[in-house]
Amino acid sequence: MSCKHVNLESLRPPRPNQSVYREDCTQCFDSIDDPTGLDVCLSCFNGGCTGDRQHAALHRATRNHPLVLNIRRTRKVVVRDEPPQKMSKIAIAAETEADRYDYHTSVRCYECNIDNVDKSAGKLPAVVDGVMKANTFSRQEEVKAWEQEFTTCEHILTLQQEAPRKIQSQDLGHCSLCDLQENLWLCLQCGNLGCGRAQFGGLRGNSHGLEHKNTTGHPVAVKLGSITSDGTADVYCYECNEERIDNDLGTHLAHWGIMLADRQKTEKSLMEMQVDENLRWEFSMTDDEGHELKKLFGEGFTGLKNIGNSCYLASTLQCLFALPQFQKRYYLPKEELPVVEDPAQDLETQLRKIGDGLLSGRYSHPDRDVVSSDPSDTPFQRGLAPSMLKHLVGRGHAEFSTMRQQDAFEFLLHIFQLISRSQHTSTLEDPTKAFQFVMEERLQCLKCQKVRYRTDEQDNISIPVPLKKAAKQTATEDGVDNGNEVDEYEPVTLKQCLDSFTATEIVELTCSACGSKDGFSKRSLFKTFPEVLAVNARRFVLVNWVPTKVNVAVVVGDEPFLLDDYKSAGHQPSEELLPEDASDSKPSFVANEEAAQQLEGMGFPRNRCEKALHATGNSDANAAMEWLFAHMEDPDIDAPLDLGSGGAAKSGTADPEQIETLGAMGFAPPQARQALKETGGNMEQAVEWLFNHPDAQGVFEDEAPVADNAGPKELPGKSDLPAKFQLDSIVCHKGASVHAGHYVAFVRKQIPGEASPDWVLFNDEKVVKATDVEEMKKFAYVYFFKRA
Repeated sequence: MSCKHVNLESLRPPRPNQSVYREDCTQCFDSIDDPTGLDVCLSCFNGGCTGDRQHAALHRATRNHPLVLNIRRTRKVVVRDEPPQKMSKIAIAAETEADRYDYHTSVRCYECNIDNVDKSAGKLPAVVDGVMKANTFSRQEEVKAWEQEFTTCEHILTLQQEAPRKIQSQDLGHCSLCDLQENLWLCLQCGNLGCGRAQFGGLRGNSHGLEHKNTTGHPVAVKLGSITSDGTADVYCYECNEERIDNDLGTHLAHWGIMLADRQKTEKSLMEMQVDENLRWEFSMTDDEGHELKKLFGEGFTGLKNIGNSCYLASTLQCLFALPQFQKRYYLPKEELPVVEDPAQDLETQLRKIGDGLLSGRYSHPDRDVVSSDPSDTPFQRGLAPSMLKHLVGRGHAEFSTMRQQDAFEFLLHIFQLISRSQHTSTLEDPTKAFQFVMEERLQCLKCQKVRYRTDEQDNISIPVPLKKAAKQTATEDGVDNGNEVDEYEPVTLKQCLDSFTATEIVELTCSACGSKDGFSKRSLFKTFPEVLAVNARRFVLVNWVPTKVNVAVVVGDEPFLLDDYKSAGHQPSEELLPEDASDSKPSFVANEEAAQQLEGMGFPRNRCEKALHATGNSDANAAMEWLFAHMEDPDIDAPLDLGSGGAAKSGTADPEQIETLGAMGFAPPQARQALKETGGNMEQAVEWLFNHPDAQGVFEDEAPVADNAGPKELPGKSDLPAKFQLDSIVCHKGASVHAGHYVAFVRKQIPGEASPDWVLFNDEKVVKATDVEEMKKFAYVYFFKRA
């Protein structure tokens, strides 16, 4: 039928980088797989549902765009007689979209009230064809995120190759130190062939390529099986310990008789193997007897599809949206969504979309497109793809904008920050307030016994896990003894972790009251308690600056427990407070006189000596001298040491994102705040400062100036006792590091038909009644405790 809008000026095919939302609605998870399909606006390419919610009609009323392309997708019937194989995100599958689905399209005009506009009329052919051929929003973001900006390095740019020769072809060649003919790395400097390390999935290797580098110092190698005819390959610089790009790879390979035109890729790339490694970490979906765990469907039992190493996001969201505070804030089935120009870019809309998706139950049913040859075999649900929220919360963030595996605890802190900064109303409160509480630090001079109390607001605690090595065990991979010994640690209780977190320590400070340099005792306890306590068990430690996970069991029971013993008693009448005078607002520092004199003897002015000693922990002249050589060009190098203002950036408040980043490294907010102020907001220098000042007092939030007319600030949390808490959910991690492995969530829920709440496992889109939870709790990474 004819329509007067087919030649509108706004009609044009989507640009290559323009988002086309043709998978699911931007305001809910209704999709092209629903019976009435999805309406894609032909002016701005917004996707709107056409079912009972009518978000397509809402978009039309908001934007006044008349024409839409209705897309409906139906699955071609596939009979499953064996479990589908897990595929890597980068693997190229032979099956295409056309092999899996049938697409049905029609053009509608809301203004003319025509349901079947002639698709060959006016500008429609080019626009419709462009919409159907364009990358979907989720695929476009996925492609962008996988693109890693590899660079070259000085070792490649200055590579001097030895006398040329033709190496043996890959069919005949083998490692120079063993007989392996696969997983071979060619040294671009001398032409040596050395095998790589053994890889998960059965790829053998003895690390002879690295041994060659250690012996000869030759830094750059290329993986033979990864070379393609178009000039791509895995190039690794052992000296930089990074994957690199060699812009002259063709020339460097021809030097050894390897012509790019003759090459075919025969082995997986490093990135492909990383994805495989992450996917191999499976949480068992069967019980001890091998029976499949009970699949769960319905309200509150909806899974989230893994959209490329996104399990850290999925597991965190499952725990948060199991809490009543998040449900009350973002699951509002009877309220209209906010009217915004671009729903996909609106945090409120996307969080409410997630809330509806996870809690309504309308998307939680067995995947109807999977037909099994066994009628008793119920398929898992399809799961919801949180593509829009993932893009939105990761936008502009160096890590969360990628498709790499990330740290679930860092993501929790990041999304808390985004939510707390968004708009809330008196009836719809910020749900992160339920996590907020106050820690109180008590400092007492060891000589005069005078005390000072300071407070800091937090929304989580990061507790140390005490490490006590047990007898070493032999590491196994897939049940095979590989002969390598690994460290084993004795189990600890949650109480031991909390005792360590709140333990008294001695710090080196000069007393402003008596002038003693004997130091202070310092202890931090709860002044108030939150409704929900988020606890990060610090299982990752830095080994050669690489975050490495230690497997130590933390025993946490299901029964409620008290935190009363960890509540601060506050200032007691018998305690004398340290004076609040000018010296208190300006921290004191007394330079190590012996080291200062050594530096002055070398010709450095006194001001420079004091600055250097302060920056390097006031320990010795050598460290201070190195600091001085690195900071000779600082504009304020000759200015007196000023601990009060601390430089241009020190008078303002520290950046919350920087405090969050340092907090994820295990540094408490007060110490992170002080480090940033002392280093003018420079993150690298702040980390260095923290390592050099392990006993720093920190800068507490109650030290910020308060306006004269401001009333007393209401502290977050509650101070009443008993403070009884019970474990509500956990995020678990399997794998050796934060950038490898797999996250899942265990949530305590009321399962329909059962007498009492039980544990539910959310493993991406798979939702089942959990077993063996006690074992999994021991190795949880993030715990959520609800106040009883």
